[in-house]
Amino acid sequence: MALAQALLPEFEHEMATLRRVIERIPAAHLDYRPHPKSFTLGDLANHLVSIPGWAVSTLTMTELDFGLPETQARQPKPSSTTEGLLRTLDTQVEAALGALSKTADEDFHVVWTLKNNGEVLFAMPRIAVYRGFVMNHLIHHRAQVAVYLRMLEVPVPSIYGPSADEN
Repeated sequence: MALAQALLPEFEHEMATLRRVIERIPAAHLDYRPHPKSFTLGDLANHLVSIPGWAVSTLTMTELDFGLPETQARQPKPSSTTEGLLRTLDTQVEAALGALSKTADEDFHVVWTLKNNGEVLFAMPRIAVYRGFVMNHLIHHRAQVAVYLRMLEVPVPSIYGPSADEN
């Protein structure tokens, strides 16, 4: 089995779970911030729905420089509605599925570099970037949103098993 084919079920499962979490976000509370050092719910949610698209740059390019104006211009526009967040998520997931399904095994071993204004932040094989920088990063922030939901008294959906709100 090709590596991409082995990774697709996990990606699809995590994205379906992410969609359930995003669906619960109350637009009226996008300015909620549990601590002065925390992201607002809106900033965190907008960041989160853009992460699946990072799989595209990871799997189709050999480097990305966050500091370049053209990179910043390609970022999804922030949304102030739950529906807008879901549209961004769906667009990013569709693009990521396309890139992932076309990635050959040998391409996962190509070194990918992240830069900021020319400064190398890290360089790793694509598979490590996909797993850590894309998937683990997404799962981390999805958990933060679930905590925000709990603090706002919004029922938390099942993620890896029943939540206190869903059996």
